[in-house]
Amino acid sequence: MAIHILGIRHHGPGSAKNVKAFLEAMRPDIVLVEGPPDADDILQWASHAEIKPPVAILCYQPDNPQQSVFYPFAIFSPEWQAIQYARKNNIHLRFMDLPMAHQFALYNEAKEKQAAEEKNIDDTTEPAINNSNFRNGEATSEPAIEIKKDPIGHLAAAAGYEDGEKWWEHMFEHRSNNEEVFIAVNEAMQALREINLQKESRREQLREAWMRKAIRQAEKEMFQNIAVICGAWHAPALINMPKQKEDNDILKGLPKVKVDCTWIPWTYSRLSFYSGYGAGIASPGWYDHIWQYPKDDGTRWMAKVAKLFRSKNMDTSVAHVMEAVRLANALASLRRYAKAGLEELNEASLSVICNGENVLMQLIQNELIVSDLIGEVPADIPKPPLQVDIERQQKKLRLPPTADFKDYILDLRKDTDLERSIFLHRLVLLEMKWGNKYDVGGKGTFKEQWRLQWDPAFSIDIIEKGNWGNTTAEAASKFVIHSAEKSGSLSDVSSLLAATIPAELPAAIEILIHQINNLAAASGDVIQLMEVIPPLVNVSRYGNVRKTDAALVLGIVQGMITRICISLPSACTAVDEEAAQHLLELFFKLNDAVNVLEEKDITAQWQNALQAIAFNKNTSPVIAGYATRLLSDYKILQGNELISAFSFAMSSASEPAKAAAWAEGFLKGSGTILLIDNDLWNIVNNWVEQLNEEAFTQVLPLLRRTFSGFTQPERRKLGEKVKTGGSKTIVRVADSDFDHQRAAQGIPIVLQLLGLGSIIHTNNNE
Repeated sequence: MAIHILGIRHHGPGSAKNVKAFLEAMRPDIVLVEGPPDADDILQWASHAEIKPPVAILCYQPDNPQQSVFYPFAIFSPEWQAIQYARKNNIHLRFMDLPMAHQFALYNEAKEKQAAEEKNIDDTTEPAINNSNFRNGEATSEPAIEIKKDPIGHLAAAAGYEDGEKWWEHMFEHRSNNEEVFIAVNEAMQALREINLQKESRREQLREAWMRKAIRQAEKEMFQNIAVICGAWHAPALINMPKQKEDNDILKGLPKVKVDCTWIPWTYSRLSFYSGYGAGIASPGWYDHIWQYPKDDGTRWMAKVAKLFRSKNMDTSVAHVMEAVRLANALASLRRYAKAGLEELNEASLSVICNGENVLMQLIQNELIVSDLIGEVPADIPKPPLQVDIERQQKKLRLPPTADFKDYILDLRKDTDLERSIFLHRLVLLEMKWGNKYDVGGKGTFKEQWRLQWDPAFSIDIIEKGNWGNTTAEAASKFVIHSAEKSGSLSDVSSLLAATIPAELPAAIEILIHQINNLAAASGDVIQLMEVIPPLVNVSRYGNVRKTDAALVLGIVQGMITRICISLPSACTAVDEEAAQHLLELFFKLNDAVNVLEEKDITAQWQNALQAIAFNKNTSPVIAGYATRLLSDYKILQGNELISAFSFAMSSASEPAKAAAWAEGFLKGSGTILLIDNDLWNIVNNWVEQLNEEAFTQVLPLLRRTFSGFTQPERRKLGEKVKTGGSKTIVRVADSDFDHQRAAQGIPIVLQLLGLGSIIHTNNNE
């Protein structure tokens, strides 16, 4: 009976090559792989013709899907090659790590204990893969040498390398005939474990005890040639086995929970340590390349770089490729390496192809070194019903999940694009952010722009939300209703309704409208009512395109606006500056909402409220000014009446600060009125002229804030108007009586007011 312990580096092509060669030479009758025994039942799918790495095993608690863990595999992962060999040759295959049923239960116990003690997990907490954390059993008082965290790094340092990745690549990826590599790795790890002062955590002790238990079980079943594939750090613990009783004592009384497992697609970007994956690697795309082309001297890699640049419309010739390969190999020779590695190829790419531009190297890093490759799993693999429905709709609507982002502009007048939009909105309601919606230029509400980027972690969200229904429509509807009932906030429920209308969920919409009605009737807060009106009005904009009855929300909006118009005048009095500015923004949005509705009764109520606000002496000045401006826009205040109201607010009898605040409200959002109405221009101009230095200094920040809200063309034209002296048709003065010198003195002040100090002043001849 022979037991072969193959200590490997997770996701190392060199280890994968050596494991594959060893298994083919030794032909074991059982293969034990470090992994979750809970997933043994789904190993049969690993040899399916439609499965394409990178993929991952997802283990989760059915009653708490967020309690989950991923076991990812790339084509160059030693574990994957061992699995493929066993399945291809019909050899017994098992996972041998501590089952996740026990690991999850231990984690739950640790959390409960932590909550009971009302303490945070301290520094002795050791993170497990992805979502699982476990508390160390004991902590040592001696300063620990953190060897087990990065054994490769310590071996690299001993060999004179600063980078463990680089050392591994040159020691394993560029070498052949590594027949005794596993013996060397096991001996090195044994030495590192002996000098490691940090005591193994309880979880690590449990894991290694369970691995030894799996080996003993294989021996008991009379397997004669046992191959064990495990992380290199664990190899010495499996070679030097303690007594069985010691392991049984460690494993005694382990808690257990129910665990389900499935296969999911994975991505190289998630396989990299940049994603936060504990066993991640720096260059999965590069490792994939050297797995497929182990004898490449750099030519194929540089050809990939050239192809990438050409796809981005950057000229890259064959000469670039040839010179880059020559430079990379020359660097390798100078450094006494057998062949050029990634570092040499990157340096050559930077010098020859990127012309020294580091920003172009980032493109190579993202697209080739890390890569956005996404794997595939068989369509008929056991999956939750909600995931099956999502995948079916992705295929039907031609929205493939990709690791890289992809933009879609949807025309909602087309049936397919409308179905796409409904589907994406439903996923957003389920809190699955596969797509982000962006504004689209142009008029109309019939276009949407989405940027889609698939994340393998969405599988957990799908499993979790599967409790609400077996289809996206059913799950989204029930989840929205639950969220609305749980919130009970008028603004939250209104926002939910705005998000639910595009998702076309009639049952949820009906319940949300009923709840909004009840909450609005019970609310006396006019500010809260104003906040929820715009999203509700936007809902009605989908009436024609989405074939949704806008009357569902119109009745609610009418009742709410009526309550707002009654209560708003009193709410605009005795407010401080900060509250007034917030109220001003709500005015702006509410006025737009009223104009969108185009309902005569609502518009009339709003105009009456504006008159009550504008002519109330106790109204906050900035709000009174904006209300007056809106009345002017509605043609209710015109001509002399408007001039009179403006003159009264800006007269010398008013405090300068109040007059400036009133002007800020009146001019909010647009200075065009000053360009076309010379009477108003002269009122503002004369008011500025009559301010003394102290008063001008006081109001300057307010006025600059006002003019900063104008567009650049408006500010430029106002500056030009200042240069030319404004309108020459309103005030006529004989040239002999006009004091040019005095007028020129006021120009810099007005330019400073407009924030246009860069405009060239009039010269002396003008």
